[in-house]
Amino acid sequence: MATLLSAVLALTAAARILTLDEAVQTARSRQPQLREARANADAARAIADELRAPLLPQVAATVGYQRGTANFIARPGVPATNAATAGSTSSATTYDFFSSGITVSQLLYDFGQTSQRWRAQQAFARSAAELEISALRQLDLTVRATFFGARANKALVTVAEETVANLQRHLDQTAAFVRAGTRPDIDLFQARSDLATARVQLINAQNNYSQARAQLNAAMGVEGPVDFDVADQSLGPARGEDAPVEGLLAEALHARPEMASLADQVRAEQLNLKSVQGQYGPSIAAVAGVAAGGDKQGWNAQAGISVTWFLYQGGFTNASVRESEARIRNFQAQVDSERQQIRLQLEQVRLALAAAKASQISAGEAQANARARLASAEGRYRTGIGNIIELSDAQVAMTAASTQVVSADFQLATARAQLIQALGREGN
Repeated sequence: MATLLSAVLALTAAARILTLDEAVQTARSRQPQLREARANADAARAIADELRAPLLPQVAATVGYQRGTANFIARPGVPATNAATAGSTSSATTYDFFSSGITVSQLLYDFGQTSQRWRAQQAFARSAAELEISALRQLDLTVRATFFGARANKALVTVAEETVANLQRHLDQTAAFVRAGTRPDIDLFQARSDLATARVQLINAQNNYSQARAQLNAAMGVEGPVDFDVADQSLGPARGEDAPVEGLLAEALHARPEMASLADQVRAEQLNLKSVQGQYGPSIAAVAGVAAGGDKQGWNAQAGISVTWFLYQGGFTNASVRESEARIRNFQAQVDSERQQIRLQLEQVRLALAAAKASQISAGEAQANARARLASAEGRYRTGIGNIIELSDAQVAMTAASTQVVSADFQLATARAQLIQALGREGN
């Protein structure tokens, strides 16, 4: 008895309800694609710090120790000193030799080669950060669309359940009429066939809902069971969704992270061009150092200026300049292409919104008429005026109309989610 009671309680326990906000926040914290975009942005910032390093003082320390013989080895063209010729034989005696030193260098000026390269990478880092925001907005859209798909499949399960329950009532009613002899046996066969078909559709609807929840788990980056129900939530009207496309386009071009990312890439390549052009000039650096060594720890200090100028590199600098100029033109073309793509996206979303709103109204009217038709067919069948085909057709029309309502709601919610993403907004 206890086992039976536990089973009943398990079956009747309410499933966890997942809201739209919970789905979005879960995806933001667990989706690997977002972590990948964040890592790329962090790497770009780290590279910028790497390229800044040559602009700062460079300090190097060296320490060495040797033990070896001290025999003199004459070299051609080097006169021998008295100290060197004092002993004419070699000795195997070894001696300690210590050496140490500190060198400090500072880049003074290189016609922008290093500084502009650093600033260019800073712009690339900002571009990567904008792409991270773009990935976040795209993830929000994916999760919202997948959530609405799961909610639509859940609604279709309800439609299928209502159809099965209604056809079960029709079957019970028809069976009673057949037993009373007021209806032929064919009505009973038709009612059984309709109910069996509806049960198959219910099984398919339940399976589709389970698969939709699995897809939602994947969109959220969750590895786990689908032991939850999606909340019956949608998106209300987006701010300015009926505004002219020019106004929406201006907002989108200002807010879309993709446009900001491309602008940063253009800026980065322009700075990189200045860095490459700086290679036509020399690099000037200050160098200072202290060195000590020998068994008596003698020391020396030095300071100076070094100038490095590559007078000819086989045309490398000229080719680098042409490459950078071509990259600038490439990014500028991408800016134009992205602007056109955003305009197209906004046009398509506005058309989808208008169609979804009209479909929602028409689907609601069709559902109301189908419900009235089904009620009339049921009444006619009870009084013996109608037949089983009329009743079956009315039920099919009712199921189809309810399905259209679910589809229209899904299309409208999805279109609003797409509009939010197209405008670069976080919410509506």
